[in-house]
Amino acid sequence: MNYQEAIEFIKSTYRLGSRPGLENITRLLELLGQPQHSFMAVHVAGTNGKGSTCAFIASILKEAGYVTGLYTSPHLERLTERIRVSGQEISQRDVGQITECVKKSVDIMIDEGYAHPTEFEIITAIGFEYFKRKQAEYAVLEVGMGGRLDATNVVIPKLSVITPIGIDHIDVLGSDAVSIAREKAGIVKKGVRVLAGPQKRDVLETLRGICINKSAPFLHTGDGQIENFKPSGSGQTFDLVWQGKVYENIRTSIVGRHQADNAALALAAGLELGIPEHFIREGISKTKWPGRMEVIRRKPIVLIDGAHNVEGAKALVEGLRNFFPGRKVLLIFGMLRDKEVERVAEILASYANRVVTVPPSNARAMDPETLKDIVMKYNRNVVCAQSVSQAMGKFMVPAADEMVVFSGSLYMIGEVRKLLPPEIF
Repeated sequence: MNYQEAIEFIKSTYRLGSRPGLENITRLLELLGQPQHSFMAVHVAGTNGKGSTCAFIASILKEAGYVTGLYTSPHLERLTERIRVSGQEISQRDVGQITECVKKSVDIMIDEGYAHPTEFEIITAIGFEYFKRKQAEYAVLEVGMGGRLDATNVVIPKLSVITPIGIDHIDVLGSDAVSIAREKAGIVKKGVRVLAGPQKRDVLETLRGICINKSAPFLHTGDGQIENFKPSGSGQTFDLVWQGKVYENIRTSIVGRHQADNAALALAAGLELGIPEHFIREGISKTKWPGRMEVIRRKPIVLIDGAHNVEGAKALVEGLRNFFPGRKVLLIFGMLRDKEVERVAEILASYANRVVTVPPSNARAMDPETLKDIVMKYNRNVVCAQSVSQAMGKFMVPAADEMVVFSGSLYMIGEVRKLLPPEIF
């Protein structure tokens, strides 16, 4: 099977949607020889900052000399972004070869009476098999959705990490933060240490209680303190007070105050894994993570950010205030229908000078005219485009004191990066 054939096979399963549960992925991995047991795992769940935190931790492990896999979702531009070893994306050739192997196992499952695995289950199996073939010592795994019934939840990790939890996927995970926290905490395994980022009080107590019941040692980086946060043109620095020690001048090239929290969580994870401090610092400073407060053009300033929920929108606005004070914003805005559209629109449109609504490239995209009607409650200076490319060609004409910000959906951000490739600074 070549790469294009593999992509067509994977795409053909999209119609199956999401099917939470571990029965299918467990059988699929059994047929593949249990690749998930071939590496030590760091399992990362949460609502916001999962991908960035995974990237920080993987970079730390790589700097420490470990062959390190990284599995994240969704991708921005191409499927190979989701599966990496030591910073390098899986090759198209490997995608083709491993997908052919996975498909043979899927055919056996169907003959046995199992339901056809979903797109996410298949990609997860491809990732785990690739890590096995590349002899990864560690794999940092981002939960796709929730935790308890997510396809990645077949590992017994060396460390479980939970980033800040908020409201998302309410149709599947629950309508309040505590219900969602219980689903996210489904990754907690008996006796396995859990490290949680900053959380709201009720969420924190829920996580702590679950860990007590499972005899899982629990640490909360919110017990630490970030000080001397300083944005700069090339990133940011901060100090972290953690467990009686001050870690001064931690540097990241990923910008945004929330990224300091993610980097602090990764620093604590590195310490829990026994990584020496100098490797942790190097790993954090070298981490790159596209699509999060990423400046892709300078003249005019064009920034892309995948904020698609309330916490992400608030973090974006805070980042714009910190790193681009006084700049007006031309917001090009698209969202999926199943997100908190009203609240995200209120936060982002209220901050923007002007807004252009667009449809992300996804079957769940909100109609841009409908989105325009919502935005008008918070910003009357709004127009509608029928595609991202139309918005770029017709409306992306910022004034001298404006910057352009694309936000609202990671799917849209991926499309922007294809149409407007980032410049090398």
